[in-house]
Amino acid sequence: MTPRHVCLGYALALLIAGSLNYIPGLTDAQGRAFGIFALDIYDDMLHWASALWAAMAALLSRQACLTFLKGFGSLYLADGALGLMTGSGFLDLGILIHGVQAMPFGFKILANLPHLALGGFAVLAGFVLFRRETA
Repeated sequence: MTPRHVCLGYALALLIAGSLNYIPGLTDAQGRAFGIFALDIYDDMLHWASALWAAMAALLSRQACLTFLKGFGSLYLADGALGLMTGSGFLDLGILIHGVQAMPFGFKILANLPHLALGGFAVLAGFVLFRRETA
């Protein structure tokens, strides 16, 4: 597995995440994907822009991939951590729009797990797994 393979995987995963609202049967009556994620057009655009960033990095170079993994991973991991603490993230401006939200911690875990997992693995890959060897 190379950084390019990982970036292509992220591009695919993020394209799917951005498309969840448009696949019949995956959203409930309140528009929540899988009954958990309240995704709107801003979330979709964020996911699609991130997918484009990942795909472009995969096409450009190893260094572009490492930059994507480090940058994307740091942003998404921090967004997921803020979501765990407050119920709102910053990437979709939720913390500014909705502020701190009172919700069960178990729900916060489920709602933020994708950003924590995607961000955490990208940080691990970018900073540890694929770091350049020093001579």
